[in-house]
Amino acid sequence: MLDRVLLTNDDGIDAPGMAVMQEIAAQVAREVWVVAPEHDQSGQSHAISLHHALRISERGERRFGVTGTPGDCAAIGLCHLMKDTPPQLLLSGVNRGLNLGMETVFSGTVGGAMTAMMLGCPALALSQAFSNRDAVPWDTARTLGPDTIRRLWAMGWGKSAVLNINFPPVPATEAGPMTLARQGEGAVAGMDVETRVDPRGMTYHWLNFKRGNIQQGPESDYRAMRAGKIVVTPLRYDRTDDEAYGELAAHLPRLVDAKSA
Repeated sequence: MLDRVLLTNDDGIDAPGMAVMQEIAAQVAREVWVVAPEHDQSGQSHAISLHHALRISERGERRFGVTGTPGDCAAIGLCHLMKDTPPQLLLSGVNRGLNLGMETVFSGTVGGAMTAMMLGCPALALSQAFSNRDAVPWDTARTLGPDTIRRLWAMGWGKSAVLNINFPPVPATEAGPMTLARQGEGAVAGMDVETRVDPRGMTYHWLNFKRGNIQQGPESDYRAMRAGKIVVTPLRYDRTDDEAYGELAAHLPRLVDAKSA
């Protein structure tokens, strides 16, 4: 059993997924801290607030709300509130909805975990997929989450990666085994801008993803999710595209370490 874990999310400290995350964490750690956004911060990715002050409100024993992003919360928790008693692990989630493919780039759930990893704390991002937004199967993550975390912690993983975990939209008894998958293309096929007019006659806009049936690779996270598996994908900050790097190397000089030249 872990001694101490830190929880954050992007749906907000009062979101149902945070309540589920706390139930899961209580089964894997002796001491649970929560440092999460005061309000929904979905889509904030790895954003850090550098141009406005952050405020912290105490919501109970070892439970704090922050007027910022998931990345802000990870930093506040690790570098301030828990500076003298650091956690062994940060758990971000449980997100309401899946985080797969390209959408992981925008995900605040993944962003909070990635910020923790950057600060030297191992981190997991957890999400619960659903088929009906009015009936999210939280019990799947609640039931399968503790053993999933224990098994991954026992296995261990590289310090430069966050493990992105997605629970399928089926009852826990029907979920497939924990399965390793690569980040796929995802379902994002573009964006829509919806324009409306407020009661004062001023226009405002909503951004929404357009999703399509995009072909996924054989080892992709989406394929594993469609098969009803618990999907585990290691994610990292290094986004260098090896294929493009190889193509450009034929035309551009590469940086060579002077010591090895």
